[in-house]
Parts: sequence; C-alpha cells; structure tokens
Amino acid sequence: MPRKRKSVEKPLTPGSDSPRDKRVKMLPSSSHGNVAATVSTAITTVVGGIAAKLPARVKSSKNGAKSHRSKPSGFYQSGSSNSPVSPIQQNLSKLFDHYRDNPKDAPDRIGIEGAQKYLTDLNVELDEVAHLAICDLLQCPSIGEFERGPFISGWRSVSTADKAYDTISRQAQYVDIIRKKLATDSAYFKQVYRNAFKLAKPEGQRSVPMDSAIDFWNMFFREGKGGIEWNTSTTKWMDLWCAYYESQSKRPVNKDLWNMVGELVLKTREPGGESLEWWTEDGAWPMAVDDFVAYVKDKRKAEGDTMDIS
Repeated sequence: MPRKRKSVEKPLTPGSDSPRDKRVKMLPSSSHGNVAATVSTAITTVVGGIAAKLPARVKSSKNGAKSHRSKPSGFYQSGSSNSPVSPIQQNLSKLFDHYRDNPKDAPDRIGIEGAQKYLTDLNVELDEVAHLAICDLLQCPSIGEFERGPFISGWRSVSTADKAYDTISRQAQYVDIIRKKLATDSAYFKQVYRNAFKLAKPEGQRSVPMDSAIDFWNMFFREGKGGIEWNTSTTKWMDLWCAYYESQSKRPVNKDLWNMVGELVLKTREPGGESLEWWTEDGAWPMAVDDFVAYVKDKRKAEGDTMDIS
C-alpha cells in the first residue's frame, strides 16, 4: 500500500521574521470581489504607489543587477561569431532592449519596472493567469524579471514561417491564443500552474507561504482572472479548500502538495469526479488532500449528498 506523503515543513510561528509574517492577511474567502486586488498586491512591486507583496528574490533583484548572470550585450544578438543573425532574432533583441531597466549594468535583463511596462503593452494584467503563462513561456527566473536568452528563444519557439511573434502587437495577439489555450487545454493549464510554484515561493525556501498560496489558488481556480472555476452549483470546492486549509492545515505549501492540489481540481472536474467515488484511502495523495476529501465527505453526510455553502 502506498505510503502517504507527509509534509516535512513546520508551521510558521507568530513573531518569526519569515516571509509569511510580512504578508497581508488574505481577505475572507467570501469576499470574492476583492480577490483581484489581493492577488495583484501579491505579485507586484512598488510601482506607481502599489504596495508590494513579492517573493523575496524579486524585491532584491530590483537593487542588484545580477551581473554574474548577464552576458555581454551582443551575446544573444549574434549567437556566435560565425553565425548570421536572423531577422526575428534581431527584432526580438531590439524589442527586449526597449524594456531594459538598466542597459549599462544589466544589458541582458528586464527588471521590475520594465516588466510591468512590457505586460501593460501586451494588455496583460498582473493578476491574471496569462501573466504566469508568459512567465512559463519565457522561463522567467522570478516574477518581474525577464532575461534576454529565454525571451528570444521563447518567442522564437512559438513563431512560424508565416507569423513571427517579434513585435509587441503580434505578441499581444499570441496572448489571446494563450488565454484560449488555458481555458481549453488542461495539460497546458497544469504546466503553467506547476511552473508557478517556483515563482510563488520566496528565494531560498522550499515552500510557498500559506497566505501567498491561497492568493495564487484564487487566481488559478476561479474564472475571474483566466483561471478555471473549481466551485460548482453543488459543491463550492474552492471556498471549502481555502477555508479548510486556513483553519486546519495552516502550513506552508511544498511542491508536492502544490502539484497535487492541481491534480485534485482537474480530477473533480472530470465527468463524475465530484462524486469522489474515485478516491480511496490507500491512494498516493498527500495527507492534506486526504484529510480535505474526508472533510468534504463528512459535510455531505451531514447536509445531504447535495452541498451548497454559498
């Protein structure tokens, strides 16, 4: 029988100087109209007077150029001394240059201010799932940061002979393709969701603070910002999960649990998935998910097979 996967992360204690303590407490799950504002502050910086709640590595990157990671400014433009530069590569490199924060000290990096301007020009909101899909496509090391090499290779990978995504207007068109793909392709949605784990966790830590994880879950698993709706007419899954996790688990979210929450969402959305008949006690789910499923089953027994907590 498979052994349950038990989180080894310890709950964060009040008074510690951990990132969780510095985060603003999430609004109650019933205040769905404020989810966008909550998530936005979770992934933006102090630009235009917006208070930040970023992972630590994003804040620190604003002041440092990370020169040890930067290549000479012509490195990605030429590829090698003997190779001609393709037009699409030239165009993408020029576009990248337009948004750089510090061309002299960090010629191959777009920082927080440049990243926000770039996303604005793409008509992408900071607190929508399409933003994180772009981070996945361009392999951003953190939210609010783009590097020249992955920026060029990412856009080249989706370009075709008939259409090169080497201008801001064409890339904005591709964002529309991303939005449609997120809504229709569950495998792609799962890819973007799993990649977001590294963006959500603070630098040097193995887990995402609970409050921040709930912010990201609200973005991914509600329709308002391009996510998929987990709540249904019979079971308010998302509301139940957030309420349960905040009151019962209260732990940082490690990678295994992060991934398996995504699997749980997709599983319950399958035909007949809401019945939970597929769930068994000897399954390989993390203990937090097992406990949550038992919690939902108990509520159903108490309230009847049809459960509506709205």
